[in-house]
Amino acid sequence: MHGLLTDLYELTMAAGYFETGLAARASTFELSIRRLPVNRDFVVAAGLPQAVEYLEGLSFDGAEIEYLRSVPQLAGAPPSFFESLASFRFEGDVWAVPEGTPLFAGEPVMTVRGPLWQAQIAETYLLSMISFQTLIATKAARIVEAAAARGVVEFGTRRAQSPEAGVLAGRAAYVGGCLGTSNVLTGFRYGIPVYGTAAHSWVLAFPDELEAQRELQKLLGAGTIYLIDTYDTLEGARKAASLGRPLWGVRLDSGDLGALAQEVRRILDGAGLGDAKIMASGDLNEYKIAALLAEGAPIDAFGVGTELATSADAPALGAIYKMVEIEEAGATRYTAKFSEDKPTLPGAKQIFRSAQHDVVALAGERMEGEPLLSPVMAGGRLVRPLPDAAAARAHTAQALAGLSKPHPVEYSRELLALLNRVRSTVEATHA
Repeated sequence: MHGLLTDLYELTMAAGYFETGLAARASTFELSIRRLPVNRDFVVAAGLPQAVEYLEGLSFDGAEIEYLRSVPQLAGAPPSFFESLASFRFEGDVWAVPEGTPLFAGEPVMTVRGPLWQAQIAETYLLSMISFQTLIATKAARIVEAAAARGVVEFGTRRAQSPEAGVLAGRAAYVGGCLGTSNVLTGFRYGIPVYGTAAHSWVLAFPDELEAQRELQKLLGAGTIYLIDTYDTLEGARKAASLGRPLWGVRLDSGDLGALAQEVRRILDGAGLGDAKIMASGDLNEYKIAALLAEGAPIDAFGVGTELATSADAPALGAIYKMVEIEEAGATRYTAKFSEDKPTLPGAKQIFRSAQHDVVALAGERMEGEPLLSPVMAGGRLVRPLPDAAAARAHTAQALAGLSKPHPVEYSRELLALLNRVRSTVEATHA
């Protein structure tokens, strides 16, 4: 895993830690949710397996180290820094909430404890991976809820910010509750169901729409889904119905989806195809889906692309990765920021969840409720195999079903007392 996939200041700080003798100091960082995205009352944590994969494989090869020697900002770095990069292996410990866990503002997703320079370098990648998949899993959970037990398939790779983002979006959408994805590489990598039949180009490739439908039926049999809006949607539905079984159903991708679904349903039922399903796609999101169902549209499944794969209405997550503890003279010094609008809380933490609220407490406390963060890595190695995407998806559904809304977050007395002590110390030091 390329160590250069990070921000430069992670490496300048790491070099500085060697220069000042701080590199080996045991430190604790937390990746947490500073604030929720717009129109969100929770997020679904996702991306943990890829974060762990990064930490397990993080390294620097010879060409990368030589490049870093040429970077002007590292011209004064001590030789020990570059020598340590050559043998880099993450040796720290990680705690995290299970993938698929709903979280709220002010709650930690992951805790990383290890030598200061190692925990520092990991910041950029961990934030990027966790933030992106969490955004998509959260958007998926909202869309799945709006679909009210009708299936949702992720269709968005062609609109994603990059092909690889599309792969991870398909995975995260599945964790969030989608039935699967159109992305075949996602299916291959993560064992996620893949969906898709034919686009408008299939119809356009034949001189006659009925011929295109007939050939598709020969190819796909009971899995046939006709895309019927290339020319005239209702005429496309009549032609599809004339072919009879086998088929799964038809897909609407444009126009007034609610009104067209009503007409198409009548056409299918009139042809004795009452079991044939209607799928809708085309710039959908949770609001449009809810509106369609509220008006009684007989739609059985939804394909959602752009809005889902990009989390279009909330494309960024206010996640942070901040130091909360550092070893100093054989003792632990607790650290926190007190900058305006961006304060942090000191000390490694635990979340205790009960039916009605969460309590964020210090890691050593014992509170009522279920503790959410558990050990994931020790000494740079997995403690136990992580659940696969299907298990994470099941956890998402179970956790959301048992979550009260609203779900307040409180802070323990000990945590608030520690915050006040740290604040007093900082104020005295800087007086």
